[in-house]
Amino acid sequence: MSHSIPHRGVSGNPDGRFETHRRQAEDDGWDLADDPLPPLATTVQVDASRSILTRNQSPDIPFDRSINPYRGCEHGCVYCFARPGHSYLGLSPGLDFETRLFAKPDAAKLLERELRKKSYVPAPIAFGTNTDPYQPIENKWRVMRQCLEVLRDFNHPLTIVTKGHLIVRDLDILAPMAAKGLLHVGVSLTSLDRDLCRLLEPRAAVPAARLAAMRKLTRAGVPVTAMVAPVIPGLNDHEIEAILTEATRAGAGSAIHILLRLPYEVGDLFSQWLSQHYPDRAGHVLSLLRQNRDGRLNDARFGNRMTASGPHGAMLSQRFNLACRKLGLTHERGWRLDCTQFRPPPKAGDQLALL
Repeated sequence: MSHSIPHRGVSGNPDGRFETHRRQAEDDGWDLADDPLPPLATTVQVDASRSILTRNQSPDIPFDRSINPYRGCEHGCVYCFARPGHSYLGLSPGLDFETRLFAKPDAAKLLERELRKKSYVPAPIAFGTNTDPYQPIENKWRVMRQCLEVLRDFNHPLTIVTKGHLIVRDLDILAPMAAKGLLHVGVSLTSLDRDLCRLLEPRAAVPAARLAAMRKLTRAGVPVTAMVAPVIPGLNDHEIEAILTEATRAGAGSAIHILLRLPYEVGDLFSQWLSQHYPDRAGHVLSLLRQNRDGRLNDARFGNRMTASGPHGAMLSQRFNLACRKLGLTHERGWRLDCTQFRPPPKAGDQLALL
């Protein structure tokens, strides 16, 4: 059995599903298994993408365009459904995903170019739909900050989903945009148990920090949705009511919940994680997940992948809905934002051209 690595979500680097060869660790007889390994460093490379808006036509999500300032995510959430994306880069969805990161320093420039096209029709741009825009490397690279500056100048609506407390750094931009009806934020709250979060999401902000970020955002007038996500039956589902209660106290006005998704390689990574950290309940958790996915660990069909099925899934939804009613929380997936204020600002030299 592989050993867990401190401050990392997974313990191995399995080959991606597109690789033609498979690697497997073998004991060479030197009995060095207990020798400490050097810390696993995070590296960041430049992503030289020539476009920045990702379009989608999925009926399961309430937006048609998104931006991901980074590929990979240092938060290291073991369950992250974005992990399989690293396979397209010839990298592993395991440790590579959380240590070999890619930043898009040209994102703001590419975004401005896109918004200035005469054919562009504004609609909310979603951030944080794949990897977190406020992961630790944002402190240095500031790609998200630069994108916000562009959207502010264009009066363009956006949504943000994050686990990062770093979002409060940008309140000087976010609060005025929220006042214009251009912004909505979702804060993901997986658990109130700091020890569980340390294992599930080793480099994400601790629960108290996320609640603190919610308080600062809502006090500044930013509408916030509490995202109870992912709900993992047999592991954190007993916390639904407590999470919603704390989120309400922190100022959240709405909430949603999302059942754990385990696409492609994530199923094996999560199963291994359960065996390492919760061997006494691993089988039970996986069994409950299958009950909620028609006998599978994951259901990729449109209309099914974001919801639960069966009696257990119905019970989770009933508990969530009842708690929301008691706390006065609305629960809607689509956030209404104002697209009518969109105006491309003058470019340098535009006024001179009129003389």
